[in-house]
Amino acid sequence: MATTIGLIRHGVTEWNRLGKAQGIADIPLNEDGKKQAEALAKRFAHGEWDHLYSSDLIRARQTAEFVRQSLGVVSVFTDVRVREIDWGLMDGTTEEERIARWGAQYRELDLGMEQRHNVAKRGIAFLEHMVEQHADQRILLVSHGAFIGITLQHLLPQRFSKTIIGNTALTILTHTNNEWKCELYNCTKHLN
Repeated sequence: MATTIGLIRHGVTEWNRLGKAQGIADIPLNEDGKKQAEALAKRFAHGEWDHLYSSDLIRARQTAEFVRQSLGVVSVFTDVRVREIDWGLMDGTTEEERIARWGAQYRELDLGMEQRHNVAKRGIAFLEHMVEQHADQRILLVSHGAFIGITLQHLLPQRFSKTIIGNTALTILTHTNNEWKCELYNCTKHLN
């Protein structure tokens, strides 16, 4: 048997639309994001998942609530470990604003951003905890684009040198015999 974990990025927010780094800023879904979450929820109407987890940030919790209603599970478990990367001083800024403020080489500056390896460390620790706690079960997790992408890059580096995770995209991982596999990546067919 395998433990299956479905990773979902939250629906779109106004800051997504504006191209602003959200990080740990607590930004809600916009109307389009709510429609995306509703379409995503219909994908899970058959209820073949045992547990539902979410980041504690509101955009993920709102998305998870749509899924919860569709699945018919009693509750959404929130976990701070699956929050988005903390962009530090870059939170709330667009690429244009970052270049204007700190120059084209701003990525080389210490702007208080959480280190990518720390994001991966907490992501992989969470996944391993899910395998221990819910062996041979099916778990859905609503989280964030950079968090999911960085975790995938470190968990399966041979497959993911870089990642792009769309809003409400579903990625499915399985864990069998101490080995991770990605069965589905960045799927947004529910939005078509």
